[in-house]
Formats: sequence, C-alpha cells, structure tokens
Amino acid sequence: MRVHFIAIGGSAMHNLALALHEKGDEVTGSDDAIFEPSKSRLEKAELLPEEMGWFPEKISSDIDAVILGMHAKEDNPELMKAQELGLKIYSYPEFLYEQSKDKTRVVIGGSHGKTTITSMILHVLHYHDKEVDFMVGAQLEGFDTMVHLTDENDFMLLEGDEYLSSPIDRRPKFHLYQPNIALLSGIAWDHINVFPTFENYVEQFKLFTDSMVNGSILVYNEEDPLVKQIAESATKPTRKHPYTTPEYFVEEGETFLKTPEGDMPIEVFGEHNLNNLAGAKWICQHMGIDEEDFYEAIATFSGASKRLEKISDIRGTLAFKDFAHSPSKVKATTEAVKQQYPEKDLVACLELHTYSSLNAEFLQQYKDSLAAADKAIVFYSPEAVQLKKLQEIDTKQIEDAFQHKNLKVYTNPQLFQEYLKTGGFTNSVILFMSSGNYGGLDFDQVKEWI
Repeated sequence: MRVHFIAIGGSAMHNLALALHEKGDEVTGSDDAIFEPSKSRLEKAELLPEEMGWFPEKISSDIDAVILGMHAKEDNPELMKAQELGLKIYSYPEFLYEQSKDKTRVVIGGSHGKTTITSMILHVLHYHDKEVDFMVGAQLEGFDTMVHLTDENDFMLLEGDEYLSSPIDRRPKFHLYQPNIALLSGIAWDHINVFPTFENYVEQFKLFTDSMVNGSILVYNEEDPLVKQIAESATKPTRKHPYTTPEYFVEEGETFLKTPEGDMPIEVFGEHNLNNLAGAKWICQHMGIDEEDFYEAIATFSGASKRLEKISDIRGTLAFKDFAHSPSKVKATTEAVKQQYPEKDLVACLELHTYSSLNAEFLQQYKDSLAAADKAIVFYSPEAVQLKKLQEIDTKQIEDAFQHKNLKVYTNPQLFQEYLKTGGFTNSVILFMSSGNYGGLDFDQVKEWI
C-alpha cells in the first residue's frame, strides 16, 4: 500500500509512518517544520522529507491513502490536490480503525490516566510475550515506536483521545474506534477551545459509550461520579465492570500493593496511579492475562515517559517531571508525591502552557490544586498568551486562582532558572509539571543545580 502523510512530523503521525514503513508499506510525507525526536527517527528510516513545506506535485492518483494530521490547515495545498484527485483521505484515528476493523479493539478513554493505563497494559502483555497491535501517547521503555500494526495480531489496544481528529473531521478521535472493550478512567473538563462548556465536554464521553459495538465490555472507574453515571446509564448491550482503587500503603518512600499473595512493592505511586492499575488489571484479564500473572508483571512497571518520571536523586533531594497540566491532574500528582515523601519539603512547579490553562476564566479551576505542596511555583510565558490570542493574565489573577500561601509566579525563564540554581534545596522533592519546557529549561542541567 502507498501512503502519504500530510504533517508527518507530529508525535503521533511520525510514529504511525514508522509503523507502516516497518509493516512494509510505501510511505511518503510532508511538513513545514519537524522537530526532535521525530526528525532523527524519520531520517533513520529514510522517511524525512528532503525539503520542508507543502508540495502538491507529491500527490498523485497512485496513492492508496492520504493521512491528514491536525497540524495541517483546511487550505493545505497537498490536501486540496488530494481532494481534487478524489483520493481516500483519512484522519489519524480513522486510519487506525481501518487497520483494526477485523480485530478486537480495546480503547482506553478518560480525561486523565489514559496513557498510564495503556502503558501498564502494554507492559504486562509484553512481559508475558503476548503480541498485540497498539497506539499509545508516550514513548515506552522496551518499545521502538508508539504505534505497532500487523496483519496477524488479534487485539488492537488504542489510547482514546477526546481531541479532534483532523482539520476536516471535527469528531473527537475516540468516537471513531468502535470499541469491543472500553475503559473510562475519569472526567475532568479539558480542551475548552474545542468544548466550550463542561456539559458539552461530558457529552463526548456519552457518545463514546454509544459508539461501542453490541456485546462489548465496559470497564469503568466507579469512584468518579460522572463516569459512574455515564456507564450505568449507557444503553448499548454491553457487560459492565466497575473498578475502585485497591488497598495499598506507603512505608519509607515505597508503595506496597495489597494482593491475595501478600503485600507487593511496586515502582509507581500515588492514589491516582493505583486506581489506574486497577483499571489496567481488568482490561488485561479480558485480554487473557490472569490476576497472578498481572501482579507479577506490574511489579516491574516504572511508568510512562513524563509520568512521574524521576530525573534526579542526589543527597536526599529528588526531582520528578510529569505531564500533568489540567487542574485535576495537577492536584492528583501533587498529592501523590507528598503522600510518597511526607517528610520532605515539596516544591511544586507548574507551567501554564495550554489554551485552557492560560485562559483567565478557566484559571479558577486550579483552586487548591497545589495545596499539598509546601512551596508552589507557577510559570507562564506572556508571549504564549499573545500567541494563543488570549486575554492577558497577571500575577494577581494567578494568586487569586490558586489560593496558595507560599506561591511564586515567574514569567521570565532566566529568573525561574536562577531560582532553581540558588534555591539551596535540602531534603526536598522538586516536582515539574508541564506539557511544555518552561521557556527552554534543560532538565539535564537541573540535575546539576539541585
């Protein structure tokens, strides 16, 4: 099959391109900018475009499928040429469905926890040499790509993102997969640029359960009231399996999970991660892994990239980085770290980086999200606010929103770095939460500073 990618450089898109190339398909692509690690990985596979930009002459009638990334615009010259020629144009999720329509599709949905749960499931399956096709939202240890496609595997495991599919397909991605087995982890308002009201956002998850095939299985977190309500009111003929956070305890900075075989030390920590683990266990059981084998494998799971990833542990001071940026994720992650290290001084650094987090009205959602931290740092770039064409925000608005007595606000990357260099941290945990990089912070240098 000959496949052309419009916007091949994206995190998800380049992984799909690599997976198809690995499968033996002929792959080409274009983009107007490609950054690391996508650039090096595409170059290694000889898939990096020779020039940056859009070239309609690359589009010809012998292309079997065009895959359109979110980064492209509706008036993209290559897209318009493909439309003119009547080629089959897929969004990323649409194409994944096409590749898996004859398989058992397992879709992990929810505002938070999806990447971690999908990663846990993959880790367990990989540990027990059970081969599946997959798409996950973070790079995992032991896996070359975030997407893997074959003709022979029975299962396709998909992280079900609720963001839009493509510039010409405004449906949330997870509405396109039609799961045979689905999981809902939790619902907390996100992506306000696309879903302007909370009610509109919640509706997407109802539509997700409606998209499940008849006779499917729905695993859901019954500790989340909204999830419970949606799951229990779902009318599709489906088997429903609720899960709750399992029993666990923390002792001297180590988390132990209570299991039928006794107390088991695990590498991940925090109540939200234990809740994720319970959901992953149910899914693994539906994929043929029994409880005992699940526990054996999950004991060695250290987490997905940028999900409470330990970056430093020197002289009694630790540093973690995490992708958390929405209010519920920030709160859960901060509380998890404090619970794990109650005797240490917790310095929680949050970058406001997304459209939602930089929105003056949405800021109120962050109230008490950093309450578990002894010191709270909020960083944002005024340039990012301007770039997103949002109303300006100031320090006072942030202080009023977060309601933390030891809060510092930084807008200058150099001043923030200076704070880290001169902080004199002892017996502390520094937690970096962001989907960005604090205006160019080098985490390798951070290790030296603290």
